[in-house]
Amino acid sequence: MATWLEKWTPEDNSFWEAQGSKIAWRTLTVTTFALILSFATWFMMSAIVTKLPGIGFKFDKDQLFWLAAMPGLAAGLLRIVHTFLLPIFGSRHVITISTIIKLIPAVGLGLAVMDPATPFWVFMIIAFTAGFGGGDFSSYMPSTSLYFPKRLQGTALGIQAGIGNFGVSVAQFMTPAMLGIATYGAAQVFTKVNPKTKEIVGTSEIFLQSAAFWYVPLLIILAIASWFLIKSIPVKASFKEQLDIFSDKHTWFCTITYVMTFGGFSGLAAIFPLMIKTVYGDFANAPDPLKYAFLGPLIGAGSRVLFGFIADKVGGAVLTTLTGIALIAGCVAMVQMGLLTPTSVEQFPTFLYLMLFLFFITGMGNAATFRQYPIIFGHNPRQAAGVIGFSAAIAAFGPFIFATSVSSIIKSTGNANGFFYAIAAFFVLATIINWWYYNRKGCERPS
Repeated sequence: MATWLEKWTPEDNSFWEAQGSKIAWRTLTVTTFALILSFATWFMMSAIVTKLPGIGFKFDKDQLFWLAAMPGLAAGLLRIVHTFLLPIFGSRHVITISTIIKLIPAVGLGLAVMDPATPFWVFMIIAFTAGFGGGDFSSYMPSTSLYFPKRLQGTALGIQAGIGNFGVSVAQFMTPAMLGIATYGAAQVFTKVNPKTKEIVGTSEIFLQSAAFWYVPLLIILAIASWFLIKSIPVKASFKEQLDIFSDKHTWFCTITYVMTFGGFSGLAAIFPLMIKTVYGDFANAPDPLKYAFLGPLIGAGSRVLFGFIADKVGGAVLTTLTGIALIAGCVAMVQMGLLTPTSVEQFPTFLYLMLFLFFITGMGNAATFRQYPIIFGHNPRQAAGVIGFSAAIAAFGPFIFATSVSSIIKSTGNANGFFYAIAAFFVLATIINWWYYNRKGCERPS
């Protein structure tokens, strides 16, 4: 079975109608399902860590934040690697192999949570391998941009990234759903403790390992589908040739704007469950983080799909500017309304709605920026694909930066106010860059 397509000219309407469209949409379907599992396995650790203390693990809050952060560090590093893989190995090999290796964190985490004596360093290694899924984005998205003509790239990238982002919600929704389902191994006793008196208020049996094991059959199926249904586009370049993107200043400007949108989305998704637990967890009748954590990524992923279509109609730059303004306002409001230093659990609904608003806005920004990049680099599709991969790589550090920064600031000041002011300042910079180079009248590269 041939791996490489002999010809690929999607801008040729006769070629597109005759064969290109069918191949492109079939590939998009397979890679989108694979990307859902990439995001789900990337974020499964952030959901599972909230249950570790209840089944006997003696990790403190700082260690739990580090476990949530480590997949983000791995994803950022691996996305840099993925950025250069596609023109060398092709879509079929990259997507098939990247899917099958995610069995390592799925099986490893399932086995680790079954034994409360598992040391912290083992969890750190497993958390790093969970970042395999986070790395995939920087080869999957450039792959998709090559399959479609420019007029459909915003829609195709919006569909894939948006539905792929649902994987975050899948992880945070399925974790509590799988706790009562036996897959492999015995049940653990989960102990619920009053946060103020430390008295035991109840116990129950859960299968925390099932929250990791359920990915295994799905990963095997998607790996087989990727091998038999995907062919590689003949766009080849050596590693050295691909480095030319770094001599263009717009590579760095695009990276800054995507750190604002996707870095914001992924970072908030990683810290959302632990923020609920840390900020509101000491009140009586404290909210269960896993009942709400999946909502944010769900809304962010949905808005990314929706605004992929809208960005094709109105352009990406104006939406990115609006995204920046809304994120700045939301972060400042979070602090000014005292939602990070609550005096009552009654403030939790306002905190929740404002967080969901931030997720919605980041989804809009993710769709808008990925509509922009193929246009900003429209003179060279291979470079455009490389910039998509590289900007996504840097933005993938969002979970690591957010989780470690929040943990450090809370530890030194007692609350996360300083963190939200800091990211608001970064959003101001990113918004000005976008407006000046891509949005204002007479800008350098309107998009």
